[in-house]
Amino acid sequence: MRRAALVAMLAISVAIPAASQPKREDPLQAEQRKLQQTQKQLKEERERAAAARARETSLLAELEDIDRRLAAKQRDVARLEAQIKRAQADVQLFRGEISKLERHRAGQMQALAGRLRVMYRVHAQGGALPVILSGDDPVTRAVAVRHLASLAALDARLIQEYRVTSERLADRKGREEAQQRELASLHEEAKQEQAEVDREAAKRRTLLAKVRDERAYHERMVGELTEASHRLEAFIRELQAKQRKLAKVPPPKGGIEPPAVGFGTLKGRLPWPTEGRIVTGFGAQVHPRFGTRTFRNGVDIEAAVGRDVSAVHAGHVIYTGWFKGYGNLIIVDHGNEYYTLYAHVAEIEAKEGEDVRQGQRIGTVGDTGSLAGPRLYFEVRYQGKPQDPEQWLRQGG
Repeated sequence: MRRAALVAMLAISVAIPAASQPKREDPLQAEQRKLQQTQKQLKEERERAAAARARETSLLAELEDIDRRLAAKQRDVARLEAQIKRAQADVQLFRGEISKLERHRAGQMQALAGRLRVMYRVHAQGGALPVILSGDDPVTRAVAVRHLASLAALDARLIQEYRVTSERLADRKGREEAQQRELASLHEEAKQEQAEVDREAAKRRTLLAKVRDERAYHERMVGELTEASHRLEAFIRELQAKQRKLAKVPPPKGGIEPPAVGFGTLKGRLPWPTEGRIVTGFGAQVHPRFGTRTFRNGVDIEAAVGRDVSAVHAGHVIYTGWFKGYGNLIIVDHGNEYYTLYAHVAEIEAKEGEDVRQGQRIGTVGDTGSLAGPRLYFEVRYQGKPQDPEQWLRQGG
């Protein structure tokens, strides 16, 4: 019994050290475990970054929302101003009619006063009956009766005309007062809408100030504008493919020189799309403050808001509408793979699908989608590739 207990104790003493020793991990398994942990961390970082980007509003989208609201409010203000002008014209019209009616009624009152004085004298002399019975001659009495009847009819007509004039005068005064109330209401509504315009404009200025003055905002905007430029490139390729399909023309082979026909003969002789000066040229650009590098596919022509934007050559309008990063955009196909683009337009006047002639007004200068105020962004493209517009435009504007 004692011997069996001793054997058991020895077995336990041997087993305990063996169990307490940690098992050595395979190096390959350790590396795999580290790799899995790293991949997990990277995945979590990507998810956090994606969530942050999702929460972060696109600057171009924010600018677009502001521009759209601003344009809508400006249209409301313009509509109200037009209504105010019409209401003011109506008020002036009513006042003119009221003045004319008051003069007319004053004349009628004088005529009625004269008739009343005559009637008073007749009644003072015993009335009309003695006049009728004053003679024995039936013809004389008949003439007197007709005369008195005629005077009575005249009096009735004068009274009726006076009543009609008074009613018309009361109507015009009522309508003038109603129009004045409408005018006051329109003024108040226009004031409120203008306040909304001012608020949206202030938001726009704040956003653009951040883009101008803060590196983080500036770099974000540069990235978004570069993406917008790539989207426009792809969009133009789609439009080209559609135009070629409609014209049943095969895609051109690379390296072909632009044809010297139609639009191609006008290099250096194109009229300017608007009156102004080029403030940002074609090609590579380096920001003077932040040093960011970008490439401009067109030029910015600084011009006053509302100035005409004209087609530089006859062509077919293949796109009109809002394009992110460019605001209101117009694209004109001039044939032979030549296209011109007009962006930051305030009001688009050309219609998609219509033909336009050289010099035809297709819109007005604005600042939709612009980061630097009113200007026209202008591109010339051949086979989808951007050309330097300055080489195409007439010297001297």
